[in-house]
Amino acid sequence: MMAAKEDLYTKVTPRRQRQLRPGTIKHGSSLDVLLSMGFPKTRAQKALVSTGGRSVQAACDWLFSHVDDPFLDDPLPREYVLYLRPSGPLLHQLSHFWQQSRVTCGKNKAHNIFPHVTLCQFFMCADSKLEALCEALQSTVCQWRGRFPNPLPLELYTSSNFIGLFVEEQCAEVLKKFAADFATEAASKADAHVEPHKKQLHVTLAYHFQTNHLAALEKLAKGIDVSLGCDWLAVLFSRDIRFANHETLRVMYPYAPQNEDELELVPGDFIFMSPVEQCSTSEGWVYGTSLSTGLSGLLPENYIVRADESDTWVFHGSHSFLNCASPSGAGGGFDGLDSRLLDEPGPGEPPSLSVICPPMQVLRVNSQSRLPKRSLFVCRHGERMDVVFGKHWLSQCFDVKGRYVRTNLNMPASLPVRSGGYRDYDKDAPITVFGSTQARLVGEALLESNTVIDFVYCSPSLRCVQTAHNILRGLQQEGKMKIRVEPGLFEWTKWVSGTSLPAWIPATDLAAANLSVDTTYRPHIPVSKLGVSESYDTYISRSFQVTKEILSDCQGNNVLVVAHASSLEACTRQIQGLSPQNSKDFVQVVRKIPYLGFCACEEQGDTGVWQLVDPPILPLTHGPNHSFNWRETLLQD
Repeated sequence: MMAAKEDLYTKVTPRRQRQLRPGTIKHGSSLDVLLSMGFPKTRAQKALVSTGGRSVQAACDWLFSHVDDPFLDDPLPREYVLYLRPSGPLLHQLSHFWQQSRVTCGKNKAHNIFPHVTLCQFFMCADSKLEALCEALQSTVCQWRGRFPNPLPLELYTSSNFIGLFVEEQCAEVLKKFAADFATEAASKADAHVEPHKKQLHVTLAYHFQTNHLAALEKLAKGIDVSLGCDWLAVLFSRDIRFANHETLRVMYPYAPQNEDELELVPGDFIFMSPVEQCSTSEGWVYGTSLSTGLSGLLPENYIVRADESDTWVFHGSHSFLNCASPSGAGGGFDGLDSRLLDEPGPGEPPSLSVICPPMQVLRVNSQSRLPKRSLFVCRHGERMDVVFGKHWLSQCFDVKGRYVRTNLNMPASLPVRSGGYRDYDKDAPITVFGSTQARLVGEALLESNTVIDFVYCSPSLRCVQTAHNILRGLQQEGKMKIRVEPGLFEWTKWVSGTSLPAWIPATDLAAANLSVDTTYRPHIPVSKLGVSESYDTYISRSFQVTKEILSDCQGNNVLVVAHASSLEACTRQIQGLSPQNSKDFVQVVRKIPYLGFCACEEQGDTGVWQLVDPPILPLTHGPNHSFNWRETLLQD
């Protein structure tokens, strides 16, 4: 394989002899270079189309990464779609609605694609005809210069499960005529059968959302000023037809296959998953296909998160009706799209036909790219005494007078005195000596990685307070930074046995026990607001609410939350704009999170939308160490 690659690269014209910048090579000349390297024509065309024709290098990288793709030589073409996409002030308003609706109510079906008006159904076009298809679009837009309705009147419409902005009927008929003209041009130039959209034209704002979110979404929608200026752009996208009905997932963590039927995972890659292919998979595993390699296999489901459908689409050109002199592939098409992603043409060279379509998050980054990103870190507490020594651990280390007696090296030398007596430890266990070590190791790793922690919050459970305290010891911040004990961060109360919540140690008593606790902190959700056996929806809502309020209080600062396994999911999912999982899936995720499991979220500019990223520290893994009784083991007959 390596010899074949080297042989192919020797045929590439040396870079110093090529006068054009890589991003400005025309589709035709790019194809010629790939053919001169020895690639079959069908593969070269597929690579150029799949990478947006950005450069020969991008196409080569795609071909080499797909060398084992079983569908590499499949003649099935891509699917294309023509949209009207807003730009300017109206796009800013719509993007704000997208962000706020996602943060407030979680993800709904509308978030899968950016704001747009659909002009035609998805249609197929042969890879060899893409250049002609792009010419057909540019030609049609130029013919319509001065005829496109401007401004485009929009009217808000809401129902129980749909909110949208509908194009006024007379103007909608004009747009349908434009789509019909494009269909004619596409058939003539590219031999493509395009079916113009026959239904009412509209911008979908939200659909398939929870009924109780209607009022909040409607209020946000009414805040959109549809009279704002807007240059509507005709944009052309494509997708892989094989995965049209699949769920799109984004890889968060690297994974090296342990068996032949497993898929290698690289962070940033996308996975296509079909529900019908999951029937025979084991619990905790899914079957999917990689966008980067085209290979399929099994992968651990906790290494991926749901992504938006359009994240994997390829962008093939954008044209303004106000100026048809140059398509926006030259660098001006999408409001907010970093111009460095759009290859600028060289002197006397027409623009390249297309670029890869970045995820919607990238489209929002441009104006915020110079701002420092703040982080939210969430980690689980350390190893707990009742798990290691069993539910009757109290009888092992408290005598008849209630005095603590250490009976194992992994038991702490002393425990804080509880005003309600030692029996309160039954529902509020401390961490072990090794639990303290785990936490200190995490703190030391954060210090070594130069990670800045500005505020520390934790659940009122003693195991969480002790873990946070030992993380601060590792960070060399013990006594310098105070822990804010927040009852709203406690785990799902349904998991608490009995009919009452734990009797947590008050902040003043924790401080008296030499734990670095802020005794002046006033919680967002006091203990009195927590109920026994709360519903799953209540717990998720509580976690989301307290996380938002903590982040609001700590504007511009990095926050560490030390709580429970469930907190890594409950405190991060909805701030990413994702809908909560159902309770069954939630429990499956929580079971996979170990002691000191650690995750990191970064705020995307100041949009209020967060995204999971690689933590700044390595994971902590260790083996079990069961109890050893030398008499029973070594003095056997």
